[in-house]
Amino acid sequence: MPRFFIDPSAVSGDTVTLTGENAHHASYSLRLAPGDRIKVCDQQTDYLCEMVSFDGETATARILSADAISTEPPFAARLYQALPKGDKLDIVIQKAVECGVSEVIPFESSRCVVRAKPEAEARKTERRGRIAEEAAKQCGRGVIPTVRPTISYREARERFSKADLVLFCYEGNGVVPLPLLIEQARPKLDTILAEGRLPEIAIVVGSEGGFSPEEADAAREAGCAMTGLGKRILRTETASGFVLSCLSYALEL
Repeated sequence: MPRFFIDPSAVSGDTVTLTGENAHHASYSLRLAPGDRIKVCDQQTDYLCEMVSFDGETATARILSADAISTEPPFAARLYQALPKGDKLDIVIQKAVECGVSEVIPFESSRCVVRAKPEAEARKTERRGRIAEEAAKQCGRGVIPTVRPTISYREARERFSKADLVLFCYEGNGVVPLPLLIEQARPKLDTILAEGRLPEIAIVVGSEGGFSPEEADAAREAGCAMTGLGKRILRTETASGFVLSCLSYALEL
């Protein structure tokens, strides 16, 4: 069933009005007709709707039922992903959104082959945001995860070190197994939930070459625990999905 994200102002009584790209997509790409059913989400409520009319600029639908969003995990997972080569970041964003991430923050580390170009950053960030939105529609998310502009490793470290739980993925020595870190953090995460706040979990993934010892040491000094992801070395485009799946199994399913 087609899914659309809308602004809350698009809902009036028992009617939803689609405009702009949503109206064009419904009318011309999907070729919906009166009576066809769609799902509409304002990032607070999920609506089951039936299409009513089209006029070229807008499309209207009648609300059949409304339910609170129930597809979001009980934590806010922020992925700090070092820039990978090629189009791998597109894949990372898509799969991370499917697995429940709330925000993706690309960053440059010392071993990144690719570097952000200031003149292209706004365009790339907008495109990455569209990838996140399409993935959110496809998998039935209740919110559209945010994709931020690329930042430096220092800026990333300053941000992720403040999270309630930091999962710094590292292949070097002194790592703590991921299941143990999650289990140790569970009482803290449960307390935060009981207080009415979503716990923030930072997932930090390096590029193809991983992190330098200096970067790992800086993260340790900032209070982050290094975590291992099992007996096999995962590719940078695989690691975040693996970690998010483990979090979902431990804290959501």
